[in-house]
Amino acid sequence: MARFSANLGFLWAGQPLLDGIAAAARAGFKAIELHWPYDTPAGAVRDACARHGLTLLGVNTVRGDVAAGENGLGALPGREAEFQAAVDQSLAFCRYAGGSAIHCMAGRVPPEARTAARETFLDNLRRASDKAAAADIMLLLEPLNSADAPNYFYSTADEGAAIVQALGRPNVRLMFDCYHVGRVGNDVIATMARLWPTIGHIQIAAVPGRAEPDGGTLDYRPVLAAVDRLGYAGWVGAEYKPVGDTDAGLGWVEALGAHR
Repeated sequence: MARFSANLGFLWAGQPLLDGIAAAARAGFKAIELHWPYDTPAGAVRDACARHGLTLLGVNTVRGDVAAGENGLGALPGREAEFQAAVDQSLAFCRYAGGSAIHCMAGRVPPEARTAARETFLDNLRRASDKAAAADIMLLLEPLNSADAPNYFYSTADEGAAIVQALGRPNVRLMFDCYHVGRVGNDVIATMARLWPTIGHIQIAAVPGRAEPDGGTLDYRPVLAAVDRLGYAGWVGAEYKPVGDTDAGLGWVEALGAHR
């Protein structure tokens, strides 16, 4: 049966991070995921997780100049030093706070620049993989659907899996976000089964609205059954945007027959 982690990038997002950690524990979650926690000291996050009995999973590398529309640096030629600095920042945070994974954000790339961007991303990930392996930390690659993230370097799980396979590094894996997979129109269960050897983490949200996962067009009950059948032993990240109060919307956990 699936175990859910609370993604505090979206859940209890209006609260300071340490308050969100406490809220996740009160709601019964045993693990959390973060987006960009770097304004909060890693030691404070570590202590809060220990105090509330929570496992910290992963964080994201920074996006770059958000005001200019940047959404990651890993696949941007000429920005290699900035991306490696972002990886170093995430590694330092994970080492101190107790995290075990880093989502390496690729960034927006115009179609005509994709070939050069792919080589840049591969080179960047090789360097990052060596550093992460020394700390026993996994690097995760997450394609983002083109409706939500226009011109993001990759938008499909197959593209992400191809990068994982090209690298052949055991600590570089695919972040299989069922929302993004379903949002581009792919069969979530069939795609998951086909790409299973590349997958390192799974996330869920309603399709197409990204709200609580018991709504929308994607029925997560067979998806979670497939996750169990495939032998997944990790956490399933609840990375959705609550339609209202986060606590009031948590009935989806029981509705899907799973637990936190």
